[in-house]
Amino acid sequence: MTSTTRFDVLVIGGGLGGLSTALRLADSGLSVGVLRKRPSAESSSAWAQGGIAAAIDPEDSTAEHAADTHTAGAGLCKTETVDFVVGKAPGAIRWLMDQGVQFTPVDDSRPDDLHLTREGGHSRRRVVHTTDATGDAVISMLAARAEAHAGIRMLDDRIGIDLITTEKLRLPGRRCIGAYALNRNSGQVEAIAARAVVLATGGAAKVYLYTTNPDTSTGDGIAMAWRAGCRVANMEFVQFHPTCLFHPLAKSLLISEAVRGEGGVLRLPDGRRFMPDHDPRAELAPRDIVARAIDAEMKRGGFDCVYLDISHKPAADITRHFPNIHQRLLGFGIDITRDPIPVVPAAHYSCGGIVTDLDAATDLRGLFAVGECTCTGLHGANRLASNSLLECLVFAEAAHKRILRDLAADAAPIPEIPPWDASRVTDPDEQVVVSHNWDELRRFMWDYVGIVRTNKRLARARHRVDLLRGEITEFYSHFRVTNDLIELRNLALIAELTIISAQARHESRGLHCNRDYPQALPDSQVRDTILSPGRIHPSG
Repeated sequence: MTSTTRFDVLVIGGGLGGLSTALRLADSGLSVGVLRKRPSAESSSAWAQGGIAAAIDPEDSTAEHAADTHTAGAGLCKTETVDFVVGKAPGAIRWLMDQGVQFTPVDDSRPDDLHLTREGGHSRRRVVHTTDATGDAVISMLAARAEAHAGIRMLDDRIGIDLITTEKLRLPGRRCIGAYALNRNSGQVEAIAARAVVLATGGAAKVYLYTTNPDTSTGDGIAMAWRAGCRVANMEFVQFHPTCLFHPLAKSLLISEAVRGEGGVLRLPDGRRFMPDHDPRAELAPRDIVARAIDAEMKRGGFDCVYLDISHKPAADITRHFPNIHQRLLGFGIDITRDPIPVVPAAHYSCGGIVTDLDAATDLRGLFAVGECTCTGLHGANRLASNSLLECLVFAEAAHKRILRDLAADAAPIPEIPPWDASRVTDPDEQVVVSHNWDELRRFMWDYVGIVRTNKRLARARHRVDLLRGEITEFYSHFRVTNDLIELRNLALIAELTIISAQARHESRGLHCNRDYPQALPDSQVRDTILSPGRIHPSG
C-alpha cells in the first residue's frame, strides 16, 4: 500500500469478536477491513474447546445463568451487563446456526435438539458445543464467510502498532480515525483510515511463561487503547485454566473443562482424589478455586503436575464426547480411555481490559472494543466457563448497531492521515535485546504475579517492569519496528498495568489471591480497579 487505505470500519482482530462484527457490518452494506496477525484458525477463539453458554433448555432460565455468572464473578459482575448478555444468549446461538454452524445434537435424528454439557460453576447443563472443538467449528465457518464476502477485505500478516486519533494529529475533537499497522511481509508501516475502528484483539496471556493461548495473545488492543487515552479496568484478574497438558513436547494444549463436567476427577500422583478437600463442589468448582487447589497441592507435595482422570467412564462415551482431545493425546502416548492426563494450571483468560459500555463503545469517539480485550462488567473477578465466546457474539451485535447509528448521524470525511515517520530510526543492531527482555518479562510475571501473590512479589515485579519498560522505550525510539518489538512493547505495558492493578487491590477476591490480604473486603467496599492514562503515566 503506497497510500492510505480507507474503510467505513476497520476491525483489528480475526477471532470470533472480529469476524462476527465484520460480518454484521458488511451485511449492512459497509466497507470493512479486517486486520489479522495470523489466520483466524490460530486465534484463541478457534482454540476454544468447550462451547457457548446459553439457557436454552426448557428447565433452565436466563435468571439461573445470570446467578451462576454472578457467583463465579465473586461480587464484581455488573448486573446490567450480566442480564444484557445472558438474555441475548439464545439469539446468539440462533445467529450462529443461521451462519451454518452445526452444533452437536442429542442424536442425529433431531439436529435442532442440541446436546448440552456442563462446566465448572454452572448449576445446569447449558453449554452448546460442537463435540470438543466448538471454537474451530465456529471460526472455520465464519472465516470462510468473511473471506468470501464482497464487503470485507482481509488485511493479513499485519499487526497494529498504534491508533490514529485527531488529538495526535493536532486536529479538533477527540476521535479515532484509523491505525498504523506493520505489514509483516514487506516490513513497511501502513496507514489505514476508517470512520470507526473496532478492537477485537483478544487477551494478553502471553505475558506469562505458561499459557493455554496462541502466540497472538499479546495484549495489542488493550495497549493501543491505553496509549490512545482509554481507561482499562480489573487487569489484576487473570484466569489460570486448571488443566493444561503437562508434557515436554506439548505446547499450550488445554484440556477442556467439559472433561470434568462429564465426570473427570483430579488426582495426586499416588492416585488420591483431592478436590473434595478444597471445595464441596469438587472438580465442578469455578476455575480460580480449582487452579489454586492444584497449585497448592503441587507446592505442598513438590509435584510437577497432577492428573485428570476420566478413564472410569465408558470408553465409547469418552471418545464420543472428546474425539479431538482423545486423538491429540494419543499422539503423546496418552490414551484417556485408560490413562490419567498429566495437567498443570496455565494463564488462560484476561478478565480485565478496555472499559466499554453496553454498545461496545470506549472512552474515545469512533473506537469500539469487543471480546477478551474488554472489561464490560460481565466477568467480574472471575469468568464463568463458556461465557467468553458468548460475550464476543453479544457485543459484536451491539457494536454493529451502534456503529450504524453513529455513521448515519456523522457523515464527516476522514481527515488526511500522514504516513508513518521512520526518518529518525535505523535497523536494529541486536535482536538479542528483544528476545532476552521477552523471556525475562514472562518469567518474572509467572513467578511474582501468578496464581498466588504477595506484596513483596508485586513490588519486585514492579521494579523489574519499570527497568524493562525503560529499555524497551529506548529501543523502540531508535530502531525500526518489528513484529517482536511491537508485541514486547505491548506486553511490557500490559505487565505494568496488571501489577499496578494488583497492588491497588487490598483483598483476595476471585482470581486475585494475595497472601498479605487473605480476606475479601465487605460488600460495601467492593469496587473495580480502574486505571486512567490521565492519572497514571507509564513510559512509552
